[in-house]
Amino acid sequence: MTKTILKTGNAPAPIGPYSQGVGFGDLIFCAGQVPVDPVTGKLVEGDPLAEAQMVIRNLAAVLEAGGSGLEQILRLDVFLTEMKVFSEVNAFLSRVFPLDPPARVTIGVSVLPMGARIEMAAIAARKRE
Repeated sequence: MTKTILKTGNAPAPIGPYSQGVGFGDLIFCAGQVPVDPVTGKLVEGDPLAEAQMVIRNLAAVLEAGGSGLEQILRLDVFLTEMKVFSEVNAFLSRVFPLDPPARVTIGVSVLPMGARIEMAAIAARKRE
């Protein structure tokens, strides 16, 4: 098996030496996404819901580029600089994954790239045709 580098203009360009995603066999590994609008390149600021929505849109774009989608996520890693927004983010993710949610870890961190307050990374399966 060889790895496939995933690239899409529908998610923010990497801000460092990493790929938006990597496919390997039946798996997709998505790099961490912060709430950056891929059109403007600027951080979406506001309430935690708006930020979480942008992050999920970015993850969905990378997954789509690899032949997958949100419903195929096996593990979702969530990083928050403010754990006080955990319940809001949790409620949002309950709506994104109403049935059969992925395994998940949520970690409180002191700082994220670009001053973001939330970041998510995912491992997903490719869709089977």
